[in-house]
Amino acid sequence: MGERDPHSAIDEAPDRPARAAVERARSRTACDSGAMSEHDDARSGPLARFKDLCLDANDHQRLADWWCETLGYRRKDELEPPADGPRPAEWPVPIVDPTGAGPLIWIIPVPERKTVKNRMHLDVVGDTDALLRAGATLLRRKGGDISWDVLADPEGNEFCCFAP
Repeated sequence: MGERDPHSAIDEAPDRPARAAVERARSRTACDSGAMSEHDDARSGPLARFKDLCLDANDHQRLADWWCETLGYRRKDELEPPADGPRPAEWPVPIVDPTGAGPLIWIIPVPERKTVKNRMHLDVVGDTDALLRAGATLLRRKGGDISWDVLADPEGNEFCCFAP
């Protein structure tokens, strides 16, 4: 049997109106069907493509190090030194999966602290206890209606951790 989409819990939810809303949304998307949407007119292909992921941080250097350690990523400049010299420390830090499998992640310096829940987040496969020892914070333990743990990185950016 194939891997189950971890976010497909809505398919199993007892809330019939929520499940119906998801089904309506799925029926309107062109992603799976190849059908054109009302916005496609004469274009062929999508309106955009995924490029990079960005995370805001007060201490972007420290958070870049944390995510590198957590994901096995490396600072891009270590693997591909810029031709014009080192990147200034106050600039955003790009981190990359050295295997090329994961997306490029930019850790962006921002002055404001995180104050509300993220609307978008990372999903990782890993050991929750090891992540907690590394500095993550447990926000919600799996159980009940979810089969993953919800954590936050040292700056409060939420992410979900699925067991290997």
